[in-house]
Amino acid sequence: MPSEVRHLVDRGQNHPLVRLTGVLDADGVATIRSILLEVLAGQPEAVVVDVADLRVAGDDPLSALRDVLEETRDWPAARLALCGVTNGTPWQSTGWQVWPDRAGAFAALGAPDAGRRVSLRLDPVVGAARRARELITETCQRWGCAEVAGNACIAVTEMVNNVVAHARTSMSVLLARQGGTISVAVRDGSRLPPRFTGPVAPTSFGGRGLLLIDSVAVRWGLLALPDGKVVWALLAPEQITV
Repeated sequence: MPSEVRHLVDRGQNHPLVRLTGVLDADGVATIRSILLEVLAGQPEAVVVDVADLRVAGDDPLSALRDVLEETRDWPAARLALCGVTNGTPWQSTGWQVWPDRAGAFAALGAPDAGRRVSLRLDPVVGAARRARELITETCQRWGCAEVAGNACIAVTEMVNNVVAHARTSMSVLLARQGGTISVAVRDGSRLPPRFTGPVAPTSFGGRGLLLIDSVAVRWGLLALPDGKVVWALLAPEQITV
């Protein structure tokens, strides 16, 4: 009989705390992945997962944590920490930071810098891309990285226009400063991946899709979620490789 993994997400801490309980076996891997990606899709600076009351049945289930770590390494690039971990337990092999208790994990992560992340909710209507560009331009100027704003606006225009034309769901535009780089992402409610729609006029602003995003971003990618997706791009001054 499949084991059930239960979870509770506490967003009242400095960083989201996910408490997992029950028995994690091969049948629970997909559940763990969905839970963690849903939390990470909000672009937190860090996530703490309490596994004190979670028992692992076999080695394969730990692949879920290793996969999440790798899948989100570039976006949202959150620090991932496990707590409730004791020496000699299999959690040490996940690649996550591990701490014996919640207090130690939160103390090590420190307080988040709310000024490094902004978000905007948009409907899939004409003018949505313009509003997203305004947010990026204003925020990049405030952050002192105006030189990245142009490429970030190009990327977000393609992302938002794709939602308006194809996904047709409400969306969230997410912007974050990560060291010397800026990440821009758009989350929508469709699991259909973005697509290149074909040739467009050289003077057209938008319509080139992933090809145009690829030309201005250091890296970009797609995070598939149970109820949609996030398309993200990492941008840096003068295309510096990071």
